[in-house]
Amino acid sequence: MTDLRHPIFARLYPRIAAASAKAGSDAHRAELLAGASGRVLEVGAGHGANFPHYPPEVTEVVAVEPEPRLRRAAMAAAARAPVPVSVRPGRAEDLGLDTASFDVVVASLVLCSVRDPLRALAEIRRVLKPGGELRYYEHVRGSSPRKVRFQRYADLVWPFLSGGCRVARPTDAFIPRVGFTVRDERRFEFPGSGPPNPASPHVLGVAVRD
Repeated sequence: MTDLRHPIFARLYPRIAAASAKAGSDAHRAELLAGASGRVLEVGAGHGANFPHYPPEVTEVVAVEPEPRLRRAAMAAAARAPVPVSVRPGRAEDLGLDTASFDVVVASLVLCSVRDPLRALAEIRRVLKPGGELRYYEHVRGSSPRKVRFQRYADLVWPFLSGGCRVARPTDAFIPRVGFTVRDERRFEFPGSGPPNPASPHVLGVAVRD
């Protein structure tokens, strides 16, 4: 079964993403995808927020999304994308796609919510060609003990409100554990101001399949 239903979160997420875009996340998405080329897999594509940012050097995007409502929205967004995009059901932990068949895999605010992040990253590595890129934009575990404590308390309720998302997950530490070499990475707080936010530590980077 590839569907994973979060009906309340799926209704709210496009609104959350729109507010985030006004705060600057569109610039992060553009940075994430700048220089991508060839055949691309996007895991957990959501409602298709990345689609407008794919550069013309990308020849095809295969977008995988397990939540039915978000997937329908992604299909609508795919029709307006500047590059060819096909949307299909599927989960990051079991992609059901050919080995070494993609030049780039994009993971954007999704590895926080998969049930088994190491298995998902191993699947991503499997479908990448040797030397292929994982481009990732994720919120991650904080760098201070105080922030981590805040995140761990938040994770007692946060996953139930946010489609399984866990804010204390050290996704950036998992990536090199499954056979990637991190080529470029930067950490930052987003949003940079406002009330305390357990999901504010972010990382944006490129890792290469060894």
